[in-house]
Amino acid sequence: MGIVIGAGFSNVINSLVRDLITPIIGAFITNDFSHLSFTINGSIFWYGDFLNAIISFVLIAAVVYFFVIIPMNMLIAKMHKEPPADPANKKCPECLSEIPIAAKRCAFCAQLVS
Repeated sequence: MGIVIGAGFSNVINSLVRDLITPIIGAFITNDFSHLSFTINGSIFWYGDFLNAIISFVLIAAVVYFFVIIPMNMLIAKMHKEPPADPANKKCPECLSEIPIAAKRCAFCAQLVS
């Protein structure tokens, strides 16, 4: 199911780039941005099509980052609970005041504490 949605989303992004974004960019550079090329020794290099692919990749990566990665990180951060800290103090059984955990005698009532 996820692969079908991912493929459909990829087609939508590719169409957006090919049919809307590159013609807008192409209006400032040439008439047809996706067919920009140069030739070296009879080999044609379609850099316009490559730029379309780069723009598509950046858009897909941005959507995945903002709509999948960030919400998942927030969810994991909410679910992650810190373990309780080791108690630094304990209560005196006689006067119920807070004393250090290593104390052998209460500082308030002088009661022996185990």
